[in-house]
Amino acid sequence: MASTGFWFLPTDSDIIDARGLKCPLPVLKMEKRLASMEPGARLIVLATDAMARIDIPLHCRQNGHACSVTDADQVLRFTIIKA
Repeated sequence: MASTGFWFLPTDSDIIDARGLKCPLPVLKMEKRLASMEPGARLIVLATDAMARIDIPLHCRQNGHACSVTDADQVLRFTIIKA
């Protein structure tokens, strides 16, 4: 929860914005977040580095996570379900 003075708003803990980051940072950020998540949890990673298209699905396959990717406006959107 993030405090804004009088109100508490939930934070988007299931989204990693890695746009503009180069390899291997998107994968490292994803790996760190997944380590703290429960099995079955969903994580979305946004990336612009072309290597992420290879690295993120590879990491997911090696660790048993489900991964799908879409590409819109030069932004890769990975949806990952933790194994």
